[in-house]
Amino acid sequence: MRQDVAKTRRGSSLSLDRRQALALLGGAGAFALAGDVGVQGVHAAEKIVEVGLEARETPFALPALPGKPLPLYLYDGKPFRLIRLTKGERLRAKLTNHLAEHTSIHWHGLRIANGMDGIPWLTQPPTEPGQSYTYDFVPPDSGTFFFHPHCDVIGQIGRGLSGILIVDNPDDPYRSDHVLAVRDWRVDTAKGALLPISTDLGAAKAGTFGTLRTVNGAAQPDFPVVAGEYARIRVLAVDPTRIMEIGIEGAEAAIIAVDGFAVGPLPLESWRMGMAMRLDLAIRLKDKATTARLVDYFGAEPTTLATFSASGEGVAKGDFAPPALAPHGLPEPDLANAQTIPFLFSASSAPGQVPEPITLPNGVVFDPADGLCVSSRTFWSINRTSWPGKGAPGLPQPLVTLERGKSYIFELTNTTPHSHPIHIHGFGAKVLDCSQLARPVHRADTMLLTTKERIRMAFVADHPGDWMFHCHILEHEETGMMGIIRVV
Repeated sequence: MRQDVAKTRRGSSLSLDRRQALALLGGAGAFALAGDVGVQGVHAAEKIVEVGLEARETPFALPALPGKPLPLYLYDGKPFRLIRLTKGERLRAKLTNHLAEHTSIHWHGLRIANGMDGIPWLTQPPTEPGQSYTYDFVPPDSGTFFFHPHCDVIGQIGRGLSGILIVDNPDDPYRSDHVLAVRDWRVDTAKGALLPISTDLGAAKAGTFGTLRTVNGAAQPDFPVVAGEYARIRVLAVDPTRIMEIGIEGAEAAIIAVDGFAVGPLPLESWRMGMAMRLDLAIRLKDKATTARLVDYFGAEPTTLATFSASGEGVAKGDFAPPALAPHGLPEPDLANAQTIPFLFSASSAPGQVPEPITLPNGVVFDPADGLCVSSRTFWSINRTSWPGKGAPGLPQPLVTLERGKSYIFELTNTTPHSHPIHIHGFGAKVLDCSQLARPVHRADTMLLTTKERIRMAFVADHPGDWMFHCHILEHEETGMMGIIRVV
């Protein structure tokens, strides 16, 4: 299923600019579990992009498995639901939950207010079956992002519940633009049935791998590009588990953005990606009737994920020099005065503690340990602390408390024999150096911490609130490798 450029706009509405949150870690405060959140006025000049997102179980036959519908969890009945807007526009997205369990939407990679971050029990009430919740914000950055739930991520994302958000820059120099969501599906292809999405063996190691590799739900789809012209290719690694080594064969190629943040352009040899990472490429096919391939080299044999076919009568002229994207504009960390904080990512067998249920003044029972946001399995930890499992009572404490406006260097060290794509909510970090992978200095929100690697990343703690910090291999996230970063 191809997702090409579709710069459509939708209606208008009001806006929201307040945090719907419980002071969870202080053990106090209350929110009303309403059917929808309230909104406030917007500036008269703001343009609103209003969307509805209906989360439900939907029988859907993937293009890679025609005639065999699977019971997927989807937004609006579509895999990889695409939302597109222009930088400066306000997004108002109303989630309506038709699932049998609560859900939410985390806007992955967006530097937005903490109350819009979409974490049940921490930044918002869970959106229960039959309820709605409205997210309302102006994305501060252009780029390639995606969105997904943040409880029962194995069950909900594993069955397909995720979408893509593209924030265009009005000055984008690329006319041709393709979005490629790369993921596996856990499917018995002969029977056309879902396999168990998670296993103990997979969760305790590199993850439980899918059996059907797809791009936008299709097997090796082809995308047209104009011969001789530069095309923008947005690659999103949205598989629950798989690590990839991405390259292009048959075309000139360069990296123009990492996790939505402009770089270079940098010549592309290959780039290793883990779950939730994004890579924007510029490619050029030299003349008509030529074909290029997007290849994953991380395996016993290279795997072709998609192809690009040249159309038109054009012929490439001049040296390969793709135009650069607009700079990201993130605050520059003060490295000379930044505090360095170590984070150790390791194995664990001891579950963290979970909060006891609290009865709020309005009679609502607040129970973070509701079975969706915690796991009965514990295999991983950060700084020898695991995300709460089902066990002794006690509120989870933040891994660290930062002071708003100050610069910090996080030093990430992996002591395990497996890779971990580490995602920090709310911030675009400056990746200073990596001990294993050859990487230039760049910005990212998800850093691939390979086996026995050390990565140093720096950022300005300019957004107050409680922010999640975790491995984005879903089974690792749900079995301990997750914590909270507090900015006060």
